[in-house]
Amino acid sequence: MAEKVDVNAKWDACLDLTVRRFVYSSLAGAFSGFLFFRTPVTRWATVAFGAGVGIGSAYTECNRIFDAKLTTPKTSDAPAHEE
Repeated sequence: MAEKVDVNAKWDACLDLTVRRFVYSSLAGAFSGFLFFRTPVTRWATVAFGAGVGIGSAYTECNRIFDAKLTTPKTSDAPAHEE
């Protein structure tokens, strides 16, 4: 039962972190877009970039919270073709 509570706490922390970083990064992108750019397209692009940075950093932190290991499939050390 303790494991289930621990996983639920991790999910809650991860969801909270993701929402906060998404919102804060989007707002930072909107502010910088309003400050530095004139056209709506570039302003929206900075908002999208900020949102992407927020989601990416939250994803990285959630991987650390869950202690997930992103591994690539191992290839064998043997030569591919021996004659």
